[in-house]
Amino acid sequence: MTATDAVLSDSSLPEHRRADFERWRRRSRLIRTLRVVLPAVIALILAGLIGSVAWSTFSAQPKASGAGDEPIRLLNPRFMGRDDKGRAFRLTADTATRDPSDYQRVILQKPALVLDENGPDEMRINGASGVFHEQTGKLELTNGVRMADTKNAFATAASMFDTKTGEVVGSGPIQGAGGLGEISAESYGVYGKGERMVFKGGVRTRLEPNKK
Repeated sequence: MTATDAVLSDSSLPEHRRADFERWRRRSRLIRTLRVVLPAVIALILAGLIGSVAWSTFSAQPKASGAGDEPIRLLNPRFMGRDDKGRAFRLTADTATRDPSDYQRVILQKPALVLDENGPDEMRINGASGVFHEQTGKLELTNGVRMADTKNAFATAASMFDTKTGEVVGSGPIQGAGGLGEISAESYGVYGKGERMVFKGGVRTRLEPNKK
């Protein structure tokens, strides 16, 4: 190989080197860019995840609190007990909901009370709505109250049954029929084992003679 050939061969190398250097420089710029961009992207993803978790946590807190405040509601509840005269009573309803502001109050829909069922002093009371006070054992019935025992049947606006004493009282108008005939009054009370009924206020009766 002559000296001229050596010079010509050497002059062709810088082009390849320049191409290789250009490729290396592009890769270097890409690597430097990725070193900056990738951590930034990762930081944004982490920030988004943290923000999403925080938002879910804070937005879920009111819902959880609200769910805890929901009143306790039972379907077809049944309460059993005895009054101080030993008579068993059974209280049922379509629904029973505890009052969130007073857990001793149980709000009833279509309550029905049976006292001394199948016994000599059986009494049945039902209404469209009612409230049972667990602390005092008193049951309030309102809206279309019906009350019946073995001898009498009455309709009244409201009634209060004391599960401890077995007494029934009401301040609303009452009307119905008993063993002696029809009667109406503004208030009433049933005492003892149902053998004594007291009517007060505008009492009107229509006696019917006993048929032989």
